[in-house]
Amino acid sequence: MFQIRIHGRRGQGTVTAAQILSVAAFLEGRYAQAFPSFGLEHMGAPMVAFCRIADKEIRLREPVMEPDCLIVDEPTLIRAVDIFAGLRPGGYLLVNANKALTEAHIQTVADSLPKGHAVVVPATEFARKHVGGARPNGALLGSFAALTGLVRLDSVKRAIREAFPGEIGAANIAAADEAYGFVMSQERAA
Repeated sequence: MFQIRIHGRRGQGTVTAAQILSVAAFLEGRYAQAFPSFGLEHMGAPMVAFCRIADKEIRLREPVMEPDCLIVDEPTLIRAVDIFAGLRPGGYLLVNANKALTEAHIQTVADSLPKGHAVVVPATEFARKHVGGARPNGALLGSFAALTGLVRLDSVKRAIREAFPGEIGAANIAAADEAYGFVMSQERAA
């Protein structure tokens, strides 16, 4: 079973990102589940969403404490919350930021992971370019597909299209495509 934890702020679409990722896995014939963890906090408060992907039925229902992949939708949380807690030694780290690993304050964590398992992606920048606003989840899901290879980009795009038909879906797919290419070029350069 592959477990993903996504850190963001309430109202940014973090829950939707987990749901779309689970649908992408389901489209590939796998079992998947997605669910959030938040209290009664206000919009903008830190929150977490989880996704599990497996080749057999998933019976777990508790939060993901030891993720195989950590997605940081909101980089300001890096200094506010211990988001790296529990990240597995061979895991993956995907951070939405327009900075280098050192500038994003994650170089130490990245160095503890296998080479090529940590990447910083300007997902918000791609979202502004394609979607017209700061909704980076399409770009983050395209990045996830490139970084981990766990789901295919085509499955991510199909899941986005199902969640957001029309122009919004097409814009998020364009952001996912660009982010996928960005991560693939980063891995080749590494």
